[in-house]
Amino acid sequence: MIKPMEWLNYHHLLYFWTIAREGSVTRAGEVLHLSQPTLSAQMRTLERSLGERLFVKVGRGLQLTDTGQLVYRYAQEIFGLGQEMLETLQGRPAGKQLRFTVGISDALSKLMIHRLLEPALTVPEPLKLVCREDKTARLMADLVTHQLDLVLVDSPMKPPARIKAYNHLLATYGVSFFATARLARKHPAPFPACLNGAPLLLPSEGATLRRRLDGWIASLGLHPRLEGEFDDSALMKSFGQAGVGFFAAPQVISQELQRQYQVREVGVATGIQEQIYAISLERTIKHPAVRAMSQAAKHRAPAGER
Repeated sequence: MIKPMEWLNYHHLLYFWTIAREGSVTRAGEVLHLSQPTLSAQMRTLERSLGERLFVKVGRGLQLTDTGQLVYRYAQEIFGLGQEMLETLQGRPAGKQLRFTVGISDALSKLMIHRLLEPALTVPEPLKLVCREDKTARLMADLVTHQLDLVLVDSPMKPPARIKAYNHLLATYGVSFFATARLARKHPAPFPACLNGAPLLLPSEGATLRRRLDGWIASLGLHPRLEGEFDDSALMKSFGQAGVGFFAAPQVISQELQRQYQVREVGVATGIQEQIYAISLERTIKHPAVRAMSQAAKHRAPAGER
């Protein structure tokens, strides 16, 4: 059993890995430009720190023990990743897909996120897109621990002072209300008066869009009937598709919404603007996928909505 230790000497691990790869201490010494006695002493130190033998002598050669084989597999992965990191930083692709892991706040419109992320798939490098949806707080925690490259949220974040994270505005858009044709016919008054007394589906309390919609409704003196609150925007739209209530969504994806959910746009909520921010640990965006997203969003945004 490996004894507890506070840290691992990676120089010793490198020496072990080289010996195992080359098959002898002598050949490893030639590669590392170290003497045989020095390498042998370093191996004894590593074995003492691990509490296990890594090699046994077989004839004139060395053979890995079971523990040695396990440590070698880990060392192979560790130093392989290190080489890949250097190649990536130096601009030399390592022959693997560029991984792009994005955290998405569950309050955001999935159709809108699809539109924003689509340009990331056009970068010249082979790309593997990984999307994770969760609460913003949990996504930010994963960003700080480098499990995510980017977090998409609906408002700028103010991370703790000890954390350096930066807000990048990706998109600004207006908001429209939608309903099935049957529900709209039941409330024939011109928009927004048609919402008075009508069933309404809203994001959950605390969501940025919810606060803005509540203020907008109150400012117009409207009194809709709240039928449901949702953390997940896609689930809210599914209830809207079933005719349960009117719902709000980004105006720029109106056509896609009408086609996918069989609803109609009943009016624009004048004065409400929604935004999507990309949160990263970089002040200047360097990831090619994020740059592609940002540039596409700027070119697509109408004047006054950038």
